[in-house]
Amino acid sequence: MRRVERYAVGLVRRSVGHRRLVCLLWLAVLLAGGAATAANLGRLDQSFTASGQDGSRANAAITERYGAGAGVAPLVAVVTWPAGTSGRSAGAVASLKSGLTAATAPGTRVLSYADTGDAAFLSPDGRTTYALVYPRSGKPDLAGLSAVRDATERLRTGLRAALPQARVEVTGVLPLQEDSAASRPGLLLQLARTACALAAGLLLLRTFRPLLSLLPLVLTAVSSVAALTVVVALAGSMELSFFVVYLIPVTALALSVRRSATLVTAWRAELSHGRDTRLAPLLAGSVLAGPATAGALAGAAALAGLALFPAPFLRSVGIAGATVCLTTTLATLTLGPALLSWAPGRPREQRTGRRARLQLAVYAGRLDATAALPHAPRLLAVTALVAVALLTGTAGFLTAGNPRAEALVRGGPARDGLDQLTAAGFPAGVLNPLEVLVPSGVDPAGVASRAARVPGVVTAAAPDAAAWHRGGTALIAVVPSGEPMTGSGRRAMTDLRSAPAGTGTRIGGSGMPELDLVQGVYRLVPFSLAVMALLGFAVAARLRSAGAAVRAVVCALVSALAVNGLLVLVWQYGPVARLLGGVAATGAVTGWIPLVAGALAFLDALDRSVTSGAGPRVRAGLGPVTALSLLAIGLGPQVELAILATGLGGAVLLSTVLLRALAALPARPRPHGGERSAEPVAGALPAIPASPYWSRPRLPLGHTIPLAEPSDHAQ
Repeated sequence: MRRVERYAVGLVRRSVGHRRLVCLLWLAVLLAGGAATAANLGRLDQSFTASGQDGSRANAAITERYGAGAGVAPLVAVVTWPAGTSGRSAGAVASLKSGLTAATAPGTRVLSYADTGDAAFLSPDGRTTYALVYPRSGKPDLAGLSAVRDATERLRTGLRAALPQARVEVTGVLPLQEDSAASRPGLLLQLARTACALAAGLLLLRTFRPLLSLLPLVLTAVSSVAALTVVVALAGSMELSFFVVYLIPVTALALSVRRSATLVTAWRAELSHGRDTRLAPLLAGSVLAGPATAGALAGAAALAGLALFPAPFLRSVGIAGATVCLTTTLATLTLGPALLSWAPGRPREQRTGRRARLQLAVYAGRLDATAALPHAPRLLAVTALVAVALLTGTAGFLTAGNPRAEALVRGGPARDGLDQLTAAGFPAGVLNPLEVLVPSGVDPAGVASRAARVPGVVTAAAPDAAAWHRGGTALIAVVPSGEPMTGSGRRAMTDLRSAPAGTGTRIGGSGMPELDLVQGVYRLVPFSLAVMALLGFAVAARLRSAGAAVRAVVCALVSALAVNGLLVLVWQYGPVARLLGGVAATGAVTGWIPLVAGALAFLDALDRSVTSGAGPRVRAGLGPVTALSLLAIGLGPQVELAILATGLGGAVLLSTVLLRALAALPARPRPHGGERSAEPVAGALPAIPASPYWSRPRLPLGHTIPLAEPSDHAQ
């Protein structure tokens, strides 16, 4: 620990001595790195699927040959004929077929009653029918989603013009998500978002004062851009998922706020001791250097362990988390003191010596756990721990997958189509049909017949149209009764994979990545948590003590599980989903969000524990800043964004609650010297003259910066 701290303190000293150069370097990182990252974001995998699994390989093969479908759910055109008109009549069939042809681009795959004569495409009364439309969208990335958006408008407009006598709506998973994103939050939600934003701003102002409140925001910006630049550069040689764009800024914000508070409070304490404004940033940085470096190394080591696993999802979380942890700490130890060296010491920072020493001791990690919250009600702490324990147990009920269709949006054209479809008696599984890629030499009709007999399958069709045949292969559409996140839907997908065994067929479709995510990624989660815990413990024990390392790892594991329990309770079962902008219980949590939220909770709790050594040392009120900021952005009718904001905000909030509750409980006195101190070591580095050119203010040549003064700091 002492060697690590020496290097960290030396870095702080050189940064303040060359403050202009440091600021210019970070400005270059912000501008050049931001431009490079924005230009190369396309390197990141935007499909949000568990690549490398059977379903993703099948979808890739289908997309390569047919250019449509696979991982992109089809559009569903719903047509209800007027009273007295049957969808089975020759006129209705011919009108539907010609209308679909006119409303779709060449090469679009279409499947309807007009193509198959299958009664499963007609409602019991024969008046309502639906058609599956696969636009040529290509890969399920941003460009592919844009193509689906254009195809939706063309299909809706074209069909209504071709069938004026019928009620025509177009729905589907992607149109429902588009309507969700376009919906405006209600008045209460807008007020809640405004209140969250104001509360976060007031908490920052309360701690940092108006000018210094920009410090954590500046550190967040530069460290986020630096981490994203590294991750995007690595994406050129390995597969990394696009969700790192969400994980990195939130992690940087959480770490920057806490480290900035430590730095600013230590700086103010030095000023209150009468320190010269030229020395206060150096001494404040030396207070922060040891704990921040220990927390960064422990967190980076734990997250880097995920890169050892073959799943790209886990590798993305590990690399992004480790990178942002290091870049945030580097920015805090270099740019933070350099910026503070320009800040003047004002009279309101000249606080009483006892109060300043107390704050400095709290932020440097020199108080017992019981002193952190001396007046906290023990009953409240116990209640908080019981609630966290219940959330941890609730995590076992997590269902990873896309939310139910009816929970995506409250109203809009796509929701009207969904209501029209389900009111006619069709199951919601129609929105996520599966696709079977039949190789050359295998009879598609025979495969379709076997697939139709799988429990939970409504129908399976092998169309004869040329769009369903390429290079000797054929595609079969399989319509399940249940959505992919339901038990019946997952059983149907599992059984369908084994039904045509030995024929060389591949099973794809928009629902298969969810099954792959569970079978290919979530089965590795227990092992990944074990690896993270072992690596985090090894580094924390080396830098602090075995007891502190055990405490940190246990808190990190509990936080990671508890935030997933929070997502289950709030969104999957939905008792408070409506309050956060949702329509109803989602039935599942978007598959990649629990991984990201759990990683953030693990990292935040581990960093807090290792940095403080004996519990939270962050000023009361700073913990909710990140959560409130996320809720101000994410609260609203866009369900998946609201789930993401709940997960990331809850990750930071739960780790704060857990550690503060533990700190409020009575602690056994520890033997003196049982834990490595986070204090800077006097004489850790030889005296280094300040730079004669870059340093402002210039110090006399040979001036020695004291790294610790027992009379002031050893309270």
